[in-house]
Amino acid sequence: MMDQKTLEEKKKRMEELLEDPAYAPMKLKELAILLSVPKERRGELKEVMDALVEEGKAGISKKGKYGRPEAFSLTGVFSGTAKGFGFVTVEGRTEDIFIPSDRTGGALNGDTVRIVTEDGKKKKRTEGTVIKVLKRANEELVGCFQKNRNFGFVIPDSQKIGCDVFIPQGKDMGAVTGHKVVVRITDFKDGKQNPEGRIVEILGHVNDPGVDILSLVRAYSLPEGFPEEVMAQTEREIPDQVPEEDKEGRLDLREIQMVTIDGEDAKDLDDAVSLTKETEGDRILYRLGVHIADVSHYVTEGSPLDQEALRRGTSVYLVDRVIPMIPHRLSNGICSLNEGEDRLALSCLMEFDGTGRLLSHRIAETVIRVDRRMSYTEVNQIISDRDEETMEKYGELTPMFFLMKELADLLRRNRMKRGAVDFDFPESKIILDEKGNPLEIRPYERNEATRLIEDFMLAANETVAEDYFWQQTPFLYRTHDVPDPEKMKSLAVFINNFGYSVRFRNGEIHPRELQKLLERIEGTPEEALLSRLVLRSMKQAKYTVINTGHFGLAAKYYTHFTSPIRRYPDLQIHRIIKENLKGGLSPQRTAHYERLLPQVAVQSSALERRADEAERETEKLKKCQYMSRFIGEEFEGVICAVTGWGFYVELPNTVEGLVRAADLKDDYYIFDENSLELRGEMTRRRFRLGQKVRVQVTGTDKLSRTVDFAWVGENPAKQEE
Repeated sequence: MMDQKTLEEKKKRMEELLEDPAYAPMKLKELAILLSVPKERRGELKEVMDALVEEGKAGISKKGKYGRPEAFSLTGVFSGTAKGFGFVTVEGRTEDIFIPSDRTGGALNGDTVRIVTEDGKKKKRTEGTVIKVLKRANEELVGCFQKNRNFGFVIPDSQKIGCDVFIPQGKDMGAVTGHKVVVRITDFKDGKQNPEGRIVEILGHVNDPGVDILSLVRAYSLPEGFPEEVMAQTEREIPDQVPEEDKEGRLDLREIQMVTIDGEDAKDLDDAVSLTKETEGDRILYRLGVHIADVSHYVTEGSPLDQEALRRGTSVYLVDRVIPMIPHRLSNGICSLNEGEDRLALSCLMEFDGTGRLLSHRIAETVIRVDRRMSYTEVNQIISDRDEETMEKYGELTPMFFLMKELADLLRRNRMKRGAVDFDFPESKIILDEKGNPLEIRPYERNEATRLIEDFMLAANETVAEDYFWQQTPFLYRTHDVPDPEKMKSLAVFINNFGYSVRFRNGEIHPRELQKLLERIEGTPEEALLSRLVLRSMKQAKYTVINTGHFGLAAKYYTHFTSPIRRYPDLQIHRIIKENLKGGLSPQRTAHYERLLPQVAVQSSALERRADEAERETEKLKKCQYMSRFIGEEFEGVICAVTGWGFYVELPNTVEGLVRAADLKDDYYIFDENSLELRGEMTRRRFRLGQKVRVQVTGTDKLSRTVDFAWVGENPAKQEE
């Protein structure tokens, strides 16, 4: 083995050689011949090359050829961890590539990187080295500032950033320890040193009211106020009432009885429904109207309003605020289908027979007037509880609500019959005081009224999607791909432990099989947990320009048509529909949309994921704050996930917390990956999914937004093998 100095000199010379673009990958023998290295010294050459591969400065193929790292490199997205190591997801590969903490090359979470991989024969999993960061995802970070005598550092809020950011003297804007700040990274370094940055904004002290949510808003780069040109256009062009000239040429539905049905605190009412039923002998005909606010009439293509809506992609619903896609003057004003006011709409008018089968439909520009604004609670009191006081209060509308339940039941039955997968997870309702402190957390359950509206919106979305699919116009679809067969097989193996099974055909599973499984587990202790496993085994829905169907809904055609106030794809297809209604798309406009829509689909899908993650994190934050008041208290819960480091317990109020395996002092627990359970070596006690347990709140961590539990007392579900 050569000494370190000689090794470094030889490595440097080989690096220079590898930089030559003409250099082709060669085996060690070929390299030795090229460099006139005698046989007895080829071991030294191999030592040099292997050292370069280890550092990511050279690559080696599976056939043993050495070359420039780019020749054998892969490109993917780096996912970081709090401990510094990470994983790179490469499109087309089922397995992520592990990146040790000393080989990240300065990459941070979300960065697009180029990596080289090692031969996985010597190790259990494929490992890699980041050789170049191609695109940075973190120009700015949000975190907590810590002041030292001559410098400071920022501890990022994100648990996926595994390093602090060094702040040189004079670059801290006067921040003190405990300030939440925004830091701009000025030097990412190479992974061997922490990144360096300067503070560009002080959000406030970590304990100040509202700073917690504001930190998340900045961390996710969520938009806040609207640009001046957007507000100027809004003030200049958006009326308070619909002018008479705007109503001309539209189908007038103002005499049709219709309502909005939303949550009590909803402000942007963008969908209304109407329904009549006719009976002629044995023939039954339901006429359902789904009327959607005509936002595209006001948000015109290419305008400042449109550009900002595209940049936002979606409204974001945080615990204490809504970040709207369009200004409130539109969403809560002229585009909100307020009771008793004339509004412009795009209506999908559908006719169904007595079995709930769609017979015909029409999509039209309309002018409407909503008769009453209804809440889910009130409508549910009528159709489910048959509350006499509520039925009397809305006497003229009550017959229509019972008709709506009648049709919705038919539509839902047909959807379930074809195999749609219907998940019914309770959402969280978090009540805050005026300072943003959580007062109460409870599950927000769906009822018959919320399901009724869902059924009607699904019907409209499917109808519009099928119409425009067969017209072969450029369009945006909401698609959901068939699950990965390997994930489905793993799910099948796992549910078999509970006595359930699913059938495959030609290696694939039909959504009907998953729906049957959900029906069989309904009401069982394992229902919530197996439902979650089914959901995690499926792919994410997304926006695409090619219609590939929606697996979860078992629908051949599906789009998002019903919420243009809060989703950009809906707004975009409204424009296409309206152009088509007014004479069809010209070749020029068709070409325009074919160029435009792919990017809209990709961008909208990404922004939707960002919004979902931000919403989940704000909920976790408030749940953590809420549970900090109950440290030392005991609760009943259900095990909702089991891992090698412990098990997660969900309380009836939807809060989740972790019981760490290391804190289970009565035994040494081993994780069984096949049955997803922790089993005591001596006691044989098991902790399994769906098991009821009693836990004590032992701590909370605002930074990681986690709740810690301790298992309390004897396990009621103790089992012997």
